[in-house]
Amino acid sequence: MQDSKLDTAQIAQLVDRFYEKVRIDPLLGPVFNAAIDDWDEHKRTLTSFWCSVALRANSYRGNPMAIHREQTSIRTEHFERWLSLWRTTTREMLDEADAGIMLEHADRIGRSLRLGMGLQERLGMSPFTIPVVGRCP
Repeated sequence: MQDSKLDTAQIAQLVDRFYEKVRIDPLLGPVFNAAIDDWDEHKRTLTSFWCSVALRANSYRGNPMAIHREQTSIRTEHFERWLSLWRTTTREMLDEADAGIMLEHADRIGRSLRLGMGLQERLGMSPFTIPVVGRCP
C-alpha cells in the first residue's frame, strides 16, 4: 500500500456513495434491494470488509463466498456492472493511486467469487475454458 492515503473515513464515504448508486441501479438494485433488509448495517459491514482488505484492519468477520452463494439470482452481468460502478465511484472519490488499489482488490475478489460460484469470468466466456491460441501440426 505504498503512498496510500486511504483511511477508514474515506472507505466509509466510498462505500456509502457506491451503495447509494447500487440501490437505484436498474440491474443491481433489484438484486441488492431484495437481499438487504438494513442498508445502514450493510454499509457498516461492507466498510469493515473493505477496511480489512485495503487497510489490513482485521475488522471484518464473515464469509463473503457463502453469502454470495445464497443469492442464486446473481449472474456474470451483475459482477460486471458492480465492477463498473465501483470503478466509476472509486475514481470520483479517491486519487489515482488509491482508486487503483481499491480496483485491484475488487478485481481479485470478484474473480474469486465468480470462480467459487461457477460463473463466467466475463460475458461471452465459458467457465474453466482454455483459449485456443494456435493449431497443433
